[in-house]
Amino acid sequence: MNKPKIGIINATGYTGVELARLLCRHPGVELTSVTGRSSAGKKLGEVFPHLADLELTIETGLSEVDLAFSAMPHKESAGEVIPLIKQETRVVDISADFRLKDAAGYPAWYDFSHPAPELLKQAVYGLPELHRKEIAGAQLVANPGCYPTGAILALAPAVKAGIIEPEIIIDSKTGLSGAGRSLSLGTHYAEANEDSSAYALGGHRHLAEIIQELSRLRPEPAPAITFVPHLVPMTRGILTTGYASLAAGGIPIDRKGTEELLQLYRDFYRDEPFVRVVAVPPHTKHTWGANICFIHPTIDLRTGRLVVVSALDNLVKGAAGQAIQNMNLMLGLAEKTGLEAPAVYP
Repeated sequence: MNKPKIGIINATGYTGVELARLLCRHPGVELTSVTGRSSAGKKLGEVFPHLADLELTIETGLSEVDLAFSAMPHKESAGEVIPLIKQETRVVDISADFRLKDAAGYPAWYDFSHPAPELLKQAVYGLPELHRKEIAGAQLVANPGCYPTGAILALAPAVKAGIIEPEIIIDSKTGLSGAGRSLSLGTHYAEANEDSSAYALGGHRHLAEIIQELSRLRPEPAPAITFVPHLVPMTRGILTTGYASLAAGGIPIDRKGTEELLQLYRDFYRDEPFVRVVAVPPHTKHTWGANICFIHPTIDLRTGRLVVVSALDNLVKGAAGQAIQNMNLMLGLAEKTGLEAPAVYP
């Protein structure tokens, strides 16, 4: 039986090359086509020596495949995806171009008008822990952002159970790879080393999908979310801490309540292969290279607030690994296929 043929649009960015790394040993599919404008004509292993076993030449356009990953930047990805959808090729889009259900969100958050708003209804938000059944039958899956993956997974059980007030604060810290492979002043070594900074205080564009997905879990009262991202001097990882006051009449604000909260989270994620609810705060290093999200929920007994911490690798569960998790579901493969390797430590 022939394996499905897989292609990667823009395999030379950090997410694209991470896709290639994970797909090169995937037993259920065959990576047959990769593109990259700046390195077209070169062997993939010439540009990335750790992928020398992949006998692939970087092309300017995608060959015929059964499923394509688009790792293009937002605004540019839609132009690659739309023709593939018309050809009835299945697509996992790793950009933000199909994540929002409301087309009006794109001028507001991404500074462009969506070229195919009719596809926004068709696209499935690719967080398997919330939308597994829809993903399995989808032609177009919008892979979540790295920040939203950590934030939504951290808060989904509490929001759905209605145990917190709608005012939520999310604090996230990420490594430099989240900024992509293109050069910029803020990610130069001398600028970022021994430094930490907050940015997008007026509203990071990933906030739109965080609000969208948490609102779908509990529309009323609508969540009022403050999200502040931070850049820290490491290569990979996102550490997210969410805060919200516990709702009156719900979980008791005592040690018994802390135990109830932990059990609520464990029940919510009981059958999830890539979420681990842990009894101690996780580290980003615990996730390096693995398609895993660690979550630690607790209660600040002084203030009556939920405090929940999540950790993931922004290039794996936050991008390429989750995209392959979605691919597995779309192709009818076991969800964990090709993603079972543990994290690299230390």
